[in-house]
Amino acid sequence: MTVTIYGIKACDTMKKAFTWLDEAGIDYTFHDYKKAGAPKSKVAAWIKREGWEVIINRRGTTWRKLPEDVRADMDAASAVDAAVENPSLIKRPVVEYPGGLLVGFSPDDWAVVLG
Repeated sequence: MTVTIYGIKACDTMKKAFTWLDEAGIDYTFHDYKKAGAPKSKVAAWIKREGWEVIINRRGTTWRKLPEDVRADMDAASAVDAAVENPSLIKRPVVEYPGGLLVGFSPDDWAVVLG
């Protein structure tokens, strides 16, 4: 199985995810938001599938830096635009695997789905 992992290379959670995938022997391709941006079509599909509340990281500094009115009025469409403009808003990692999507790093969940 080959998966695609989306995120930011320097992120500590991403480093844990890469280590987990390597140790599990799972082949992956990596899409770095810092270098390649967040593809609008992908972000929109993720939000449609999981909901913006799952995809958008509301605990990070990027969220807190958004204007209060933008945070208060967030919906699926505005979340897509905000995430494309500020890829650091997207929870990390997002993993596309055959037939599904994982958001965030949970070794137990990953073992069930990818293991």
